[in-house]
Amino acid sequence: MATNAEFAAVIGYLERERGVDRETILQAIEGSVEQAARKNTKVSADFTVRIDRKTLEIKAWDLYAVSDSERGFGILTVAQARRFDPEAQEGDTVRVPFPASKLGRIAAQTAKQTIMQKIREAERANVYNDYKDRVGDIVTGTVKMMARKDVYVELGKTEAVLPAKERLPGEDYVTGAVVRAYVLRVQNDASGPAITLSRACPEFVKALFRLEVAEVADGVVEVVAVARDPGRRSKVAVRSLDPGLDPVGACVGVQGARIKSIVRELNNEKLDVVRYSEDPEAYAREALKPAPLTSLWLDEKTHTVRATVPEEKLSLAIGRSGQNVRLATQLTGWKISITADATLGPAEDAKPVGPGTGTLDAVIRRLAEALGQDESVAAVLVGKGFLSPEGILAAERAYVQAQTGLDDATVEAIYERAQSIADSKGE
Repeated sequence: MATNAEFAAVIGYLERERGVDRETILQAIEGSVEQAARKNTKVSADFTVRIDRKTLEIKAWDLYAVSDSERGFGILTVAQARRFDPEAQEGDTVRVPFPASKLGRIAAQTAKQTIMQKIREAERANVYNDYKDRVGDIVTGTVKMMARKDVYVELGKTEAVLPAKERLPGEDYVTGAVVRAYVLRVQNDASGPAITLSRACPEFVKALFRLEVAEVADGVVEVVAVARDPGRRSKVAVRSLDPGLDPVGACVGVQGARIKSIVRELNNEKLDVVRYSEDPEAYAREALKPAPLTSLWLDEKTHTVRATVPEEKLSLAIGRSGQNVRLATQLTGWKISITADATLGPAEDAKPVGPGTGTLDAVIRRLAEALGQDESVAAVLVGKGFLSPEGILAAERAYVQAQTGLDDATVEAIYERAQSIADSKGE
């Protein structure tokens, strides 16, 4: 077995480099040597190993029964027993020292394997205990390796994974690069603790606001909701618990310093910070920014919002692939549709906010003629906010098809006609 100095060196290393406490290491050594000895040496089930906590001296002993009438393994005569305990009597048990050197090479090797196993278990338990309460925090680590599109990140003495689906589009990683990410999950399975990171979840944006905006960290400003298209755009709704404090201004910072810092961390993802309101009308208007709304209706029964904008601003209001409307819907929880100004009046039971003039039938007829489609097809397009060939071309085909439910051939024909109209205007 190892000398006291060797034990001291090993224990010191494990404490410093592996983060395992001294008592855990010593108990692991004691248990593993006992297990190895029982397996490879003729000892009883009562065989015991103890390490002196100060000197690190290893002591081992076995318990023997005292009897002058019986013979066999584990039994000593009274005379033999009194060499270890001068007061031993018939029927007693005595503790007989066992030389650690007699455990042998096989016992020592088995003990080493068991010790390392127990130390690995202790390390895993330490990692899990350290990180299970850190879900929701932002951590900083170093890229260790790439496996397919997953990124493995060193976090001090442990490792975490940033899965491909939790990465931001367009971000590239190289070994040794520093990365900040959100602790999404910590699980403790058979192979040890698994720490999953994310840079794509909405909670990452919220956590960055806690780090960069003192008022959010202090609880004076609250991030109520985040709607996110990772790597492209996020809408963040905030409110102030102090009536005299502007929550949007606090989050943006002087000359935009705070918001710029967050945007840099998000790889230049666009951020819209809007003012939250308990009034659904005001909240919907804020959520739809930067769209310049001219009117808005709320339908409480269907929990929908219909808004109008100047026709030349329709593409901006809808956003690329419907992004602006989609994020506003996520942020408010209301289903939102946007149409060109003066084309829709308020639906029955809807609550009007602002003016609305014009007839829906005229818009449908005009679009049907332009696209060479039946009015039934044009009605579907208009109902989803696609009021002109230009508005259709501003959105991707997959988005138009998903919104309208039209078949591939119809959508293809619509796009070809819309493109033809746009080309003719450009000539």
